[in-house]
Amino acid sequence: MDLLVWLEQTALASWVRESSSLWAYPTILFMHTLGMSMVAGLSSAIDLRIVGVGREIPISPLEKLYPFMWAGFLINLFSGSLLLIADATTKFVNPVFYIKMIFVILAVLDLRVMRTTIFRDPLLDKRPVSSTGKFLAYASLVCWAGAVTAGRLMAYLGPVGGLN
Repeated sequence: MDLLVWLEQTALASWVRESSSLWAYPTILFMHTLGMSMVAGLSSAIDLRIVGVGREIPISPLEKLYPFMWAGFLINLFSGSLLLIADATTKFVNPVFYIKMIFVILAVLDLRVMRTTIFRDPLLDKRPVSSTGKFLAYASLVCWAGAVTAGRLMAYLGPVGGLN
């Protein structure tokens, strides 16, 4: 707990939490939302196409969205770390935070597996997606929905701090 208290007392954490600057908490929270929409939103669009929505749209060109999803993930990694240190003593003891992190880790792993299995199929747009591919897409949808939901519920479940 001493480490968490120390993190919250750093100048950076205090600035994020207490500054009246638009560039502090409001911008960091906006960036976290933007990153989340990029990674979870684009991933969900790909997932929906893989499970059969918009069959007239070829799947293989959607692989070009991966760099944007990774950019969104990096934005979330940076902004989420700043939000976390600003309220470390509350967030690190909240079980919902760990549920969120499990969903995020599973979703990111799923993204990698999908890319190496589904998008490496030379017949991707010439035959239906395999049942494994569809399972991965459904799993991705569940993981991103779980991560977003758990992230939002952190403000209401478990220990609740000052930054919700």
